[in-house]
Amino acid sequence: MFEQLTGQFLIDQALGYWQFIIVGLIIFLGWIVNLFGVDQSEPIVGFKYKSMPEMRPVIIPTASKGFWGAVWLWIMGSRHWEISRDWHFEVNNQWYVIPKGFLFDGASVPKFLASWLSPIGVLLIGGLVHDYIYKYQTLLLKDKKTTCKTYTQKEADQLFRDINIEQNGFHVLNWLAYLALRLGGWLAWRGHRKLNLKSL
Repeated sequence: MFEQLTGQFLIDQALGYWQFIIVGLIIFLGWIVNLFGVDQSEPIVGFKYKSMPEMRPVIIPTASKGFWGAVWLWIMGSRHWEISRDWHFEVNNQWYVIPKGFLFDGASVPKFLASWLSPIGVLLIGGLVHDYIYKYQTLLLKDKKTTCKTYTQKEADQLFRDINIEQNGFHVLNWLAYLALRLGGWLAWRGHRKLNLKSL
């Protein structure tokens, strides 16, 4: 009888606190990987920048949507940010710029994980560069007159992962985010390809 109650109690706790369990396991796995299996002495993409990007929040337009439209935006929408000053960064010894006025939503984190992993937290820098590539399929060179190569979705996802590894050092988290992009990022990628926006 006691064993059945204990087993049921453990199941109830696991179901009630599953997010804590998953986050705890990811943290533990990340610690093991960083402790034994990662060489951080060499840069992956040589990512550098002089200052954090300056950005301002964009209003979520719930007021004009009616009650149910506002509820839908509140539950399904995400905060967007506008770059308020040109932001310069370096990848593989080449300087690029994300121009003032660029809109992005940070890292695309599922709502149920947002309390643990902010879209503008440890994945911000990689998310910003990644969103620019997803939108325009390229990066804008520092001179703001020319672009670099045309990226594939996979290359954009890999750059997101590698920038974030260099910036935050969380290998497991960045690999999980990369795998999530490989599984679900095609939807956003395809949507941007249909719009066919140009960065210049």
